Amino acid sequence: MGMKDPGVDAYIARSADFAKPILQHLRMVVHTGCPKVEETLKWGFPHFMYKGILCSMASFKAHCAFGFWKAKLLEERLKGLTKGKEPAMGNFGRLTVLAELPAEKMLLRYVKDAVALNEEGVKVPRQARPKGERSLEVPDYFLNALQKNKKALATFEAFNYSNQKEYLEWVSEAKGEATRKRRLETSVAWMAEGKSRNWKYLRK
Repeated sequence: MGMKDPGVDAYIARSADFAKPILQHLRMVVHTGCPKVEETLKWGFPHFMYKGILCSMASFKAHCAFGFWKAKLLEERLKGLTKGKEPAMGNFGRLTVLAELPAEKMLLRYVKDAVALNEEGVKVPRQARPKGERSLEVPDYFLNALQKNKKALATFEAFNYSNQKEYLEWVSEAKGEATRKRRLETSVAWMAEGKSRNWKYLRK
């Protein structure tokens, strides 16, 4: 039998009203697809465990997210799921209503495929690091915004390649000018506090 965590119940209960049915549905599907799954809270949001991490879900002020730990190995199956959606953590884009999720039958298939990977002990292949020094091209608008905030600029310059890239991609991949401007302002504010792009998900 699977194991439910009271912490996940509390997490869902304090989520926004729009998020509750999405989280409850995802939870049900995962338990249906993997009856022996166990729940836990990692990095502040619910994770589902079965012979390792299986998948996770999270809720934010205006959207939910859901993703598989070994998504790269499920890439062909998951391809196209976020087409036309604003990117978010996980593999299904920003989720605001149940209808934005794939059909339950399809979700169950994904869960069972993820279970099979963990049962077989399949590891996610590590990406080979490119040889030589890596450099990023920083757009003028991004650099100009940083130069107006000395703390943010100092943080960005002290970041390693990966941390810089995460911010640059997040801002540059915005689909509209208003979204890009909002993300840029948020990025500068976070860097002024010494925070990386994914600071919310770092283990405390």
